[in-house]
Amino acid sequence: MEPMGELRRTHDCYSITEESLESEVTLMGWVHRRRDHGGLIFVDLRDREGITQVVFAPEVDKEAHEKAHSLRSEYVIAVRGKVRRRPEGMENPKIKTGMVEVACEELRILNTSKTPPFPLDEEKEVSENVRLKYRYIDLRRPHMQANLILRHKVCQAMREYLSQKGFLEIETPMLTRSTPEGARDYLVPSRVNPGKFYALPQSPQLYKQILMIAGMEKYFQIVRCFRDEDLRADRQPEFTQLDMEMSFIKEEDIMELIEGLMKYIFKKTLDIELDLPFPRLTYNEAMERFGTDRPDTRFGLELKDITDIGAKCGLKVFNTVAKTGGVVKAINAKEMADLSRKDLDVLTEFAQGLGAKGLAWVKIKEDSSWQSPIAKFFSQEEQKEIMERLDASPGDILFFGADQKSTVYKVLGELRLELARRRNLIPEEKVNFVWVTDFPLLEYDEDEGRFKALHHPFTAPKKEDLELLEKEPEKVRSRAYDLVLNGIEIGGGSIRIHQESIQKRVFRALNISDEEASEKFGFLLEALTYGAPPHGGIAFGLDRLVMLMARRNTIRDVIAFPKTQKAQCLMANAPASVSMAQLAELYLKPDWKREE
Repeated sequence: MEPMGELRRTHDCYSITEESLESEVTLMGWVHRRRDHGGLIFVDLRDREGITQVVFAPEVDKEAHEKAHSLRSEYVIAVRGKVRRRPEGMENPKIKTGMVEVACEELRILNTSKTPPFPLDEEKEVSENVRLKYRYIDLRRPHMQANLILRHKVCQAMREYLSQKGFLEIETPMLTRSTPEGARDYLVPSRVNPGKFYALPQSPQLYKQILMIAGMEKYFQIVRCFRDEDLRADRQPEFTQLDMEMSFIKEEDIMELIEGLMKYIFKKTLDIELDLPFPRLTYNEAMERFGTDRPDTRFGLELKDITDIGAKCGLKVFNTVAKTGGVVKAINAKEMADLSRKDLDVLTEFAQGLGAKGLAWVKIKEDSSWQSPIAKFFSQEEQKEIMERLDASPGDILFFGADQKSTVYKVLGELRLELARRRNLIPEEKVNFVWVTDFPLLEYDEDEGRFKALHHPFTAPKKEDLELLEKEPEKVRSRAYDLVLNGIEIGGGSIRIHQESIQKRVFRALNISDEEASEKFGFLLEALTYGAPPHGGIAFGLDRLVMLMARRNTIRDVIAFPKTQKAQCLMANAPASVSMAQLAELYLKPDWKREE
């Protein structure tokens, strides 16, 4: 290895263009590819910005040419030489530096490299565990670096926009107290307070409300959050969100601000123009039409209600469900009547895996008649009525769900996505935002036999529904709103409760006693008695947003050092055992073992 000595980098590897012809430059980076053409050696030199072709020729510099024979993939080198035009026919117009090359006059090998555990070519598929173990190699890949560069630009755009709008960036504590917020806390034992524990924040919810009570009026933070939960697909134990809170605002103010933020971010980072305002759906409308409160509106296949027809038809399953409080809904899969019996069996298994007892279907034949095992249970008039309601034509296939609302929504909501994926109906280039509003304030937990907050217990109920809080809590709507992008929830928030009396009523509806509320949320409840202003906010999952903007399939591709689904860092080998001395200092039992 050689020192850099007097060599000083003059350009990055993606700034050499025809304007640089005949100038002397010094580049530093990694050997991306090396090609030995006998008399000439070509190296694609890569740094964070891109690639420049370097030519080693004996007539330019014999020593550099000889030394270039020893270069291997991922060696770190410095080259000095003159920029010249590539020979005719050897240009690469696909890249910015593709019309020129650097004729090397001096080569220094700054470091060697073992053979990488996987090639850095973009198109190569590599096991994710290998990528995570050698993350420093994985992050050298141009598309991975592009993801992190995009993430940086998104964060910068967020800060610019919100600063222009009068927001203050304020940090909140990482070591706080444990409060019930839906998931399990990460606990941190306190050495100086034996037997007591901090918790890492699941979100800065209480602190940002306190900041509003403190008169900060407009707060934001790009903040790390922690949840010790079983990691379902694409979850991380630590994640990043854009957190915001504002005083003296209503839902409309927040939505308008956020639409402007998204327009600013997409234009600034991707040069994509968004149309404002974003469409809005109530929670009920989203569930009725799409079977989910995170609707992907880039394609059709919407759910249609036919409960009234099901109640009068001859099919006993539909009859029973319709007359006992359930629903019968259907999807018209346009021009998909060519699905084979095997395809339909696979889709039936798919539906059963989601809780359906089966999957009824009807193919519409060329003469508009029905081909289906259930056709005989419907009169001609009922068939016509269903066809009209579903806008059905020859060549279509209709799928039916009949059960309790939650099951039908889940099954048909997932079925429409599966059908869209199978037939490539999802236009990947589309950017479809939609607001979902008017969520239920509470949902009943059958296992615990009590109501739980659908969002969190500080969400304000709609004023007109307050009288239902004690009598029919399941009918109370909240002042909550989610922002959904292409079927993925990227942000959610609400107007908060700012009056202690209403907060206590909501706690009681959640079966949280005054004593428990005082113990867990006492500092917030007390703060509400000192002139708390009306306030509300929203939080965005930065990882999810950047993932969608980068068109990646997992948030792990836009996080520098993510964990596995077992919450492990394979590169740093964390979590790891610690010494008994460390445990003793924290007054923890050193021989603790999980009970099987």
